[in-house]
Amino acid sequence: MTEAGQDSEQNFRHRSVLLDEAVEYLINDQSGCYIDATFGRGGHSRLILGQLSADGRLLGIDKDPEAIRVAEELATNDGRFSWYHGSFAELSDALDSRQWPVVNGVLMDLGVSSPQLDDAARGFSFMKDGPLDMRMNPQQAPSAAQWLARAEEKDIADVIFRYGEEKFARRIARLVVQRRGEVPLDTTRQLAELVAEAVPKKEKHKHPATRTFQAIRIFINRELEDLETGLKIAAERLAPGGRLVVISFHSLEDRLVKRFMRDLAQGPKIPKGVPVTAEQMQSSYRLIGKASKASEYEINENVRARSAVMRVLERRTT
Repeated sequence: MTEAGQDSEQNFRHRSVLLDEAVEYLINDQSGCYIDATFGRGGHSRLILGQLSADGRLLGIDKDPEAIRVAEELATNDGRFSWYHGSFAELSDALDSRQWPVVNGVLMDLGVSSPQLDDAARGFSFMKDGPLDMRMNPQQAPSAAQWLARAEEKDIADVIFRYGEEKFARRIARLVVQRRGEVPLDTTRQLAELVAEAVPKKEKHKHPATRTFQAIRIFINRELEDLETGLKIAAERLAPGGRLVVISFHSLEDRLVKRFMRDLAQGPKIPKGVPVTAEQMQSSYRLIGKASKASEYEINENVRARSAVMRVLERRTT
């Protein structure tokens, strides 16, 4: 997940992938109410606000306290914008607190942001040495280091295999348990070097720790569980004509999003032999266009855009 903007305290740049395309799909009523469910550093939010009238409203949601600091500043400068500190799995509470029964659009830009990756202190990246944290909200426990220090070998292997699709998950888990008995695993460099040692066969152009870091991050932050909950609530709270726009960055996310949108668009599953009308068979939702990917130009400008996939679901008006 990347966007244009600058954190006033840390100067970590963040460029939103598929920025213009996502906002173009999202906005259908300039005076409507919208949700930026993954505020980040506000790249999408600023463009959305630029498309809204004086009556339009936008709510930004994010787990990360650093993102909320940026959101607070934006809310001070633009009365149409407000923020909610939490996960998009809490979307119902966020909307109820503002007395918004339905919204005209919800945008989800999934995964970890560039400022989180680029800040070594956050512990998301194996490319920079720092504390092994990986929490999108550092106020919540446990950190990656705390979990790895006490988790069972089988549980570590299961997480790395399930969320990282790492075929050497058992070897990595075995070495984690062995090594932590000798010295605490406290830093990203320690874990990255351990994984490189455990993985016998390296993938070309990919660091051997890529899948393991992804898996632990997803698990620690409950990313897929939150996504399932957030997608369901977002679809339910769309007004007629409202759209859910989701940008995914790895196959686990995209498969979940694709399946969710496809099933809603296909409509209710009716047992054979049950008499129903054509209207009863029709879904209240439809897919908009095909899955979109970043352009070659955007990928050249921002290599993190190469894996982005955007999907759009619309609630029918009739």
